[in-house]
Amino acid sequence: MGKYVKVFLLLAVPALLLAGGDNAAAEQYYKLTGRHTDFVPRLFNFLLLAGLLYYLLANPIKNFLKSRTESIAKELEEIEAKRQAAKESRYKAEEDLKSAKVKAIEILEDAKKEAVVIKENIKKHTEQELIALEKIFNDKCEIEHRKTLRETTLKVLDENISNDDIPLDANKIIEIVTKEVA
Repeated sequence: MGKYVKVFLLLAVPALLLAGGDNAAAEQYYKLTGRHTDFVPRLFNFLLLAGLLYYLLANPIKNFLKSRTESIAKELEEIEAKRQAAKESRYKAEEDLKSAKVKAIEILEDAKKEAVVIKENIKKHTEQELIALEKIFNDKCEIEHRKTLRETTLKVLDENISNDDIPLDANKIIEIVTKEVA
């Protein structure tokens, strides 16, 4: 129960219990005081009690309410600061997300450009390699052709010409060797 309800019950219950008294007590009171009711003394007692309670409890209640108000204000300030920090972090996260999306697009574009460059480089190197292989092939074919021609020529010469058919002397051999070396 709330504190106010407790205070109300503390004051109201005795008043209710005393309000329903019997007639004999009321007649005796009239004989003693000369009045039919004791409303004025009770009112005086109530005002005296209320004054005492106010005197004793006013400052503690004020201090409690003031400290409670200050603590609530401080909590609200902390909550507002946290909310503002969360808002700023959300904006920062959104900005980071936007920049990440832009960066991702840039990376994709760069990757596409790089793929084209790599493709061109591979194509260029492959063409150069094919040209080199073709040159090597042609060189080997020519070497094989010369080799075959030499072998055929030697074979024909060996079969058809003997040492007796060609008169060679020392001067003629020196002249042939000199022509070949030069």
